[in-house]
Amino acid sequence: MTGRIFVDANMFVYARDLGEPTKQPLAGEWLERLWQEQRGRTSTQALNEFYYTVTRKLKPGLTVEEAWDDVRSLLSWNPQPVDTSLLLRAREIEQRYRLSWWDSLIVGAAQLQECSVLLTEDLQDRSSYGGVTVRNPFVLGVSEEMATYAVAPAVASRHRPRGRPRRSSP
Repeated sequence: MTGRIFVDANMFVYARDLGEPTKQPLAGEWLERLWQEQRGRTSTQALNEFYYTVTRKLKPGLTVEEAWDDVRSLLSWNPQPVDTSLLLRAREIEQRYRLSWWDSLIVGAAQLQECSVLLTEDLQDRSSYGGVTVRNPFVLGVSEEMATYAVAPAVASRHRPRGRPRRSSP
């Protein structure tokens, strides 16, 4: 089984952007496939960015009612809230990888939702952050096999545990 895929705000925006005749249908295909397979994940931050962008920056933009209908339907993806655990994770990511705060929040949300892939144009394609691989959705084909991005099981440590060794039973 393939892993969960985190969708950044730009994918939702492209799916509604009539000014992007190449990217719009690809973004729509991705979202449709992820919906059908129930593998798509996102965050409340991404939904906020989507709503703001499509109602204020997109030309022609969506009405607030259309944008809200999209957001409401995406709530069924159980978006990762911006909460204490996400803030703490994002700070670790920001320090370790030197990403911007906003990108750290997105990567952190993907990690907390156990996603193996993060679809975005905002980070370098094929870069990896703690088990999450960034893929540009317009480079990675919708039909490309995703099995290589399945979440790997945790590997048992080869080091002996700390502390006193257990006594064997006689």
